[in-house]
Parts: sequence; structure tokens; C-alpha cells
Amino acid sequence: MERRTIVVTRRLPGVPWDDLAKRFRAGGPPGEGTMPREEFLARARGASGILCTLADRVDAELMDAAGLSLVVVSNFAVGVDNVDVAGATRRGIRVCNTPDVLTDATADLGFVLLLSAARKVSDADRFVRAGGWTGWDPWGLLGVPVAGKTLGIVGMGKIGAGVARRSRGFSMKVLYHNRRRVPPSEEAGLAASYRDLDALLAESDFVVLCVPLTPETRGLISAERLGRMKRTAVLVNIARGEVVDEEAVATALAEGRLFGAGLDVYEKEPRVHPKLLASPSAVLLPHLGSATGETREAMGRLATENLLAALDGREPPCPVN
Repeated sequence: MERRTIVVTRRLPGVPWDDLAKRFRAGGPPGEGTMPREEFLARARGASGILCTLADRVDAELMDAAGLSLVVVSNFAVGVDNVDVAGATRRGIRVCNTPDVLTDATADLGFVLLLSAARKVSDADRFVRAGGWTGWDPWGLLGVPVAGKTLGIVGMGKIGAGVARRSRGFSMKVLYHNRRRVPPSEEAGLAASYRDLDALLAESDFVVLCVPLTPETRGLISAERLGRMKRTAVLVNIARGEVVDEEAVATALAEGRLFGAGLDVYEKEPRVHPKLLASPSAVLLPHLGSATGETREAMGRLATENLLAALDGREPPCPVN
């Protein structure tokens, strides 16, 4: 029997390329960077499985190129906004992701951004490296306190809950907004109180975004909603860039209507809005939410298991559809 074809779009931690290549037709080892679109389309023709990343667009064109042979798209990420899930479902294609294994790493990074923006860590680091520090200054690089302040979490899923748990060490009051209220036992366990979004934005000293990208959350944090936040507040985005109006955030920072922002994701990755790049009040990271060695290895193993299970006719560990 002829071996089925798979496409692995790039070299990934935890994905056993050599083992997969022995079992499937794989078209040569994947490269270090994102697979060019034309190559992706060409390799997808007749493929039974695809293991891809957020940088790879799996849309109707790609699925048409693959044809009826395509069984599964295994995404090396929790979010699947790069995949036309509805279109895949109509075609009988399984879509899988890698939840849970990156919860702690991403929640950790959310708090890194919160603390860094609050205490002007990036700005202070640049100041020292540039030779600007001439001695202790009682007025220099004053931040805002974190301990005892109010934390607003938008999206109380597993990552949002992880951020809430980390806030206990800072004795923070926790508010949250979600599509649906979490059960009372979970609210009690997290010491979190539900608010509608506008109330949360108005009350919070720190707002951390943990929502998936959906039609409802795209553009959720608009100029109008930013205007509801305190001038001393910090906005942190570890969700998806398109959840936030970057132009509005940059303007609010420049005009002093927002104290700081910590961003790990952007509307048009890898492009970062020029006004954000120019803002000393913005802490900017290159999509590092899950970036620990252990986490990325675990993601690769889970993405591989999803792929193999679907190709073997078994239920994958983490199906999206």
C-alpha cells in the first residue's frame, strides 16, 4: 500500500520528524522558517494530514489543493484563527490544537508583562544600557504599584484562571468578564467577581486579555472602551492582536490616558504599529506566550499525537471540531 502524505510546515520542537518521515511520504525535511505559501499549496496536494503553526493559513484554497484526501489539520497552538474551522468541518476534516500544555507558561508571561509595564522595566533597561543613568533619582522612572490593586481578567478560561492564581501573591482584587459566568465554586476558588466588560474596564488597575479571537472579540478593546479605563491603568494582551485597536492604544499612551501596555501579540504580526514602537510606555514582546523549552516540546508532542490519532482513525486528544 502506498504511504499517505503529510505536510509539516516547519521544524518544530517535540515533533519527531525522522519518525514521521519513515511512516509517511513527507516531501523532505521542513525548514527553519515559515513555509512559503506557494510551497505549502504545492505540498498540500493529495496530503492526508497537515501539522502547521499560527503562521500557516489553512483556508478554502489550501483545502481545495489538498482535495478529498485531507483527514486532519493539527495546529501547533491553542488558537486556531489561522484555520477555517467551519470549512474544515463541512469537508469532514478534523482540526486539533494544543491546549493545557501552555497554560502556565502563558499565564507567567502575562504577569511578566503586567509587572514590566507597571514598573517601567523595559524603559529602565534601555535607559541604563544607553548610559543615561548617572545616579539614584527620587523622581526617575516612577511606576504604579501592583500589590493590593484591582486586576481585571477578560476571558476566564484556563489561562485567565492561571493569571488570577498568580495575583494572589500580590493580594490583588480579581474581577473577570467572560461570555458566561464560571460556576460559583470556581469563582470562589479564584476569589474572582464577575463584571460586565465596561464595569471591569472602569474599575481595574490592570486589565489582562485572555480571550480567543472570534468575530465577537475582534476589536473588543476599541478607542471607546480604552476611554473607560483609568489613566493610571495598564493593559496587557496575551490573547490575539486583533482583539485590540493598536492605533487607539498607542494614542492613549501618547496622550497620557493610559499608563502602560504590555503586548505579546499584534494585529498584523510580525509588523508592530510604529506608534507602539515609539512609545516608552509600551512593553513589546515577539509572541513569546508559550516560549519555554518544556512547553514547546510538549506542544510538539501533543500536535503529533493529534495528527497520528486522526490518521489512524482514533479520536485525537484535542479536537476542535
